[in-house]
Amino acid sequence: MYRVMIADDEGIVIDSMKFIIEKEFGNQCEVEFAKTGRSGIELAERFRPDIAVIDIHMPGINGIDAIREMKQFCPGTIFIVMSAYDKFDYAKEAIKLGVMEYIMKPMDRYKVVKVLKKAMEQIDEDREKRSNELMIKEKLETIEPIIESGLIYDILLQEHFEEDVESYRSILGIKENYGYMLAIVCGDAQEGNHMTNAVGSSVKLSGKYKEIREGVKDFFSCKVGSVMANKIAVLVPYERAKMEYGERTELIERARDLTRYLRKKTDITFRIGVGGVKPLKELGESYRQALNALIATTASVAHVDDLTISCNYEDDYPIQLEKPLFDAVAKGDLNGMKVIADKYADWMCVRANDGDIMSMRLKVLEFSLYAEHLAYQNGGQTYKYSGRTDYLPEIMGLSTTEELRDWFMEKLTSACRNVINKREERSNDIIKTAKQFIEDNYSKDISLDDVSRKVNISPYYFSKIFKDESGLNFIEYLTNLRIDNAKKLLSDTDMSIKEICLSCGYTDPNYFSRSFKKNVGITPTEYKDGKLAESV
Repeated sequence: MYRVMIADDEGIVIDSMKFIIEKEFGNQCEVEFAKTGRSGIELAERFRPDIAVIDIHMPGINGIDAIREMKQFCPGTIFIVMSAYDKFDYAKEAIKLGVMEYIMKPMDRYKVVKVLKKAMEQIDEDREKRSNELMIKEKLETIEPIIESGLIYDILLQEHFEEDVESYRSILGIKENYGYMLAIVCGDAQEGNHMTNAVGSSVKLSGKYKEIREGVKDFFSCKVGSVMANKIAVLVPYERAKMEYGERTELIERARDLTRYLRKKTDITFRIGVGGVKPLKELGESYRQALNALIATTASVAHVDDLTISCNYEDDYPIQLEKPLFDAVAKGDLNGMKVIADKYADWMCVRANDGDIMSMRLKVLEFSLYAEHLAYQNGGQTYKYSGRTDYLPEIMGLSTTEELRDWFMEKLTSACRNVINKREERSNDIIKTAKQFIEDNYSKDISLDDVSRKVNISPYYFSKIFKDESGLNFIEYLTNLRIDNAKKLLSDTDMSIKEICLSCGYTDPNYFSRSFKKNVGITPTEYKDGKLAESV
């Protein structure tokens, strides 16, 4: 159904237009008309037409001014102008107002029908577009909580990669580089610093999750995680690396209002812990701070910056380098580690040149030992209790910042290389063992599970590293091995095709023949006959 409005001061024009519309479009159109510019505006406000056919010259307000007025409350209406005057100024004004067509009087029926059909097609397209947008919005509202929960789950368990975080940011429209976490904890009542009946409350929390999620989003522009026991983790994106005192005070008051709102809405008691502002990839630490803030106080809302539970650093200490440095060591990112370690060493050298060489010795030793600890954890090395007894004498024997810098870079580089080498060694050992097992057992009915069990890793992970190292997947490698041995037996022995089939791990001679032809280009019989012909 299309709502069509006609505004013209000539009754014969209105009657002609109504006749054309009824004759051509039948009951597809609902038609209303007006005879002045003012009555046309009033009708448009009430009728909200899809299509408005307006005469330029009408008593009082002219057509152009009427359209300009209607545009304010009917932005989706398609306007068509009619006029007996072919004046450039009118046409120019009509174009400015986004009028679809300019029809000259007297009207041509064919022209009118063509223009109306064009307008209806545009209306149909706009309606379909709006329908699709609503459908997408509806689907997004369904999956958005799942995506938000996925982001928070990855952050809390630190199971994310750089590209994962960027994907989440793109999908959820997070433009900020920082954020802070809220820990919303519930229970039947508060006793000291903990909530009673956590298990029972978690059931209530799950039942009221939708209301709670909507309530939290009313108070904070945020991403809400799923229910975890009697807790909900909330990520609040933030544009700066540090929050000012006034903002923190306002945030705490807003969180207090939220606890009261949720209590009234759900009949559940809530407490909210607030963590510090962190880069998005480090928000797991902000969540831990939020939980610790609740443990450290009995208040209904606790902000970590109000309590003495977090570590503060002197103003010029490069704390922002620590985590990226150790992350690079743990991942075996040698180049990344060297860039960050150089920056940190520069800072230590500046401080040591001010007469604090002992602090540099201690920090170099501390970082080197922790880097090696990460290498043991991530590189599969064997820890030796007495393996570092010479470190302290060595470092005490270094008297210049350059010597300490070199020792520092050497130890961190060694730790990083150990992570890389041990992973490669383990991968190479796995592939070597797997290939030997396949060569010893290719004549049997072996499977991917059999080989994976032999090297003691999952079939999925084995498939990945086997393909990466050998360039072939397990089936391709096994097939090639079987076919190569079949070719040798066909060339060098008098064994029958069936015997060769069984000795190469195939139970079905027909399948063996098909596989052989697929890989070699001819059948086993043709291959054997060809070899016999060559030997004659």
